[in-house]
Amino acid sequence: MEKEFELIAKTFMGLEPVLAKELTQLGANDIQIGRRMVSFTGNKELMYRANFQLHTAIRILKPITHFKAKSADDVYEEIKKVDWTEYLDNNKTFAVDAVVFSDEFRHSKFVAYKVKDAIVDQFREKTGQRPNISVANPDIRLNIHVAEDKCTLSLDSSGESLHRRGYRQESVEAPLNEVLAAGMILMTGWQGDTDFIDPMCGSGTLLIEAALIARNMAPGLFRKEFAFEKWPDFDKDLFDEIYNDDSQEREFNHHIYGYDIDMKAVNTANMNVKAAGLSRDITVAQADFKDFTQPQEKSIIVTNPPYGERISTPDLLGTYKMIGERLKHQFLNNDAWILSYREECFEQIGLKPSLKTPLYNGSLECEFRKYQIFDGKLRDFRSEGGIVKTDEEKRMMREKHRFKKEREFKKRLSETEENEEGDIRSFKFHRHDVLTSDDKRPRRRDDDDDDKKRGRKPFDRKGGFDRKGKGGFDRRDKGGFDRRDKGGFDRRGKGGFDRKNKRQNNDFDSYDD
Repeated sequence: MEKEFELIAKTFMGLEPVLAKELTQLGANDIQIGRRMVSFTGNKELMYRANFQLHTAIRILKPITHFKAKSADDVYEEIKKVDWTEYLDNNKTFAVDAVVFSDEFRHSKFVAYKVKDAIVDQFREKTGQRPNISVANPDIRLNIHVAEDKCTLSLDSSGESLHRRGYRQESVEAPLNEVLAAGMILMTGWQGDTDFIDPMCGSGTLLIEAALIARNMAPGLFRKEFAFEKWPDFDKDLFDEIYNDDSQEREFNHHIYGYDIDMKAVNTANMNVKAAGLSRDITVAQADFKDFTQPQEKSIIVTNPPYGERISTPDLLGTYKMIGERLKHQFLNNDAWILSYREECFEQIGLKPSLKTPLYNGSLECEFRKYQIFDGKLRDFRSEGGIVKTDEEKRMMREKHRFKKEREFKKRLSETEENEEGDIRSFKFHRHDVLTSDDKRPRRRDDDDDDKKRGRKPFDRKGGFDRKGKGGFDRRDKGGFDRRDKGGFDRRGKGGFDRKNKRQNNDFDSYDD
């Protein structure tokens, strides 16, 4: 019976309820929603799964200690009280990240230096030697969070931000963050039950995240490494079991379509889709949204059009007017979700949204709006049993008002930290002794090596998508993501994602925003 401990999952403003729902489904306990974070309790297995399986978490922190400090000297003394031999030795390197929201502590780097000095001085006093600092690739990464006089010191179990999945080969101008893209899709309630369309797909982030959600695949599959793999108590067998467990994955019997007017974006998206091994589920083609026609199958549109500050686009308002016209005439009886920043852009769409949800794209305060496209008048739609807002969407609207009330938007924009490095509220955690999961199931993974070109016209959905063919996610074939074969995502095999050697033989490089 493994003891539970407190954990913190960080995310973007506006995605906290989505992350909390993911954690609930994962089996986390004592879930509390804060600002840009969700706290919870769990054991080592849950911490590994949170890093590996959560779509909307940026990083997972494991608090070591909570304390109050009114000066830098107080921080120094409290950090020295921790027995650092439990986490470090003189042969290991470490780094300290600091997030500070306090009138007493004006500079986050100064707080980080005081933490570093306390750790180094403790080792010097005990051993006469000191561990080294490594900013680029430390063995142990620490996080100190200060909110006024309340301080939380944590181990960072993720390392590189979890939005860096590892499948992105190239990007276009202002690519959408993977965590934000996944959060947007989960907010729509889509689980792969219809076709999915992004008519302005850019580098294909929404498409790939949609495919992972549709198949319930872990986004951590493509990662080279997590920080907890360097911890002294790392359980390799446990993580291998989690990595190779595909029991929760599901079939996807619909299709995902991406289009963009820019051929460079189309080529980039196709490259990223291929790197993710999802060519069977995703088709990307060059097309202008003004030529969009009514899809034959039930579909959802989720898209992130350009909006000035993000991308310089001629006739920006004309683009949004065109979007509204296409949706109104060529997307009847379907739902469209659009992320944008400028109110004047939304006004040009000319359609009444049924839901508005505030989200941040970087430092930009955006809105994610749902448009139900139906033929005729709203009262007729309702009289025929049409539902404009579900109970969940009504709850999201109430959440919007809380968001606006508490956002302190101008204050946050002046902070030097990125949105994902935002503030963590103070919580009183309750530690529990809870039975750990004994669910040990050897599993494997397959990938799609069917990357043949399909001669297919834009927006023509009649042909070219044989989901029963020889390629794709057939785990019984010799190719693909079979973790037990020599190819694919076999961590111990000769090909694919070999984490043991800290390399990826398929050149699936991580990317930095």
